Amino acid sequence: MKIVGDSELFQQPYDNDDNYVSRTGVKKESEDAQALGMRLVALSKTQLDKMDLDEFLYDAILKTKLIKQKTEAYRRHLQYIGKLMRGFEHEPIEAALDKVLNKNNNEAAQIQIFEKMRERLLANGDDEVQSLLDQYPQLDRQKLRQLIRQANKELAKGPESKSSKELYKYLRSEIKD
Repeated sequence: MKIVGDSELFQQPYDNDDNYVSRTGVKKESEDAQALGMRLVALSKTQLDKMDLDEFLYDAILKTKLIKQKTEAYRRHLQYIGKLMRGFEHEPIEAALDKVLNKNNNEAAQIQIFEKMRERLLANGDDEVQSLLDQYPQLDRQKLRQLIRQANKELAKGPESKSSKELYKYLRSEIKD
């Protein structure tokens, strides 16, 4: 005896629905939302201000900073932030978060670039001034040479130089990339 099943009888809800999300998928999405919320909680207030967040979400994140960590209230509040996050698109928030966090890396790289530029100016003198002026014509040759001369005199006397710091500040303020 051969039993043949009715194909309509064995159909699943996801067979004909492209928008169907399984319970596991829903749980995964809510965990991802909560993880993104935790990343936002780790930011400082100034970093949060730079992001364009919803008012309720912003207030909830700021309230989290008032709750003592490793308590049940803190855990529940993180879950609440995760619940709020489920109502928003994650891509724009993640893009803004990456932009805010990457700014610090760019800032550190800029600091290193200007410090190396200052070191080259102090070591090479006029040759380096000329190549720097070719690259950045808005710089003042006389001011550069004066700061380099003063910094070299001060560095000969001791390890710290006020003029060297002024040279760094001048380069930083005049060169905008």
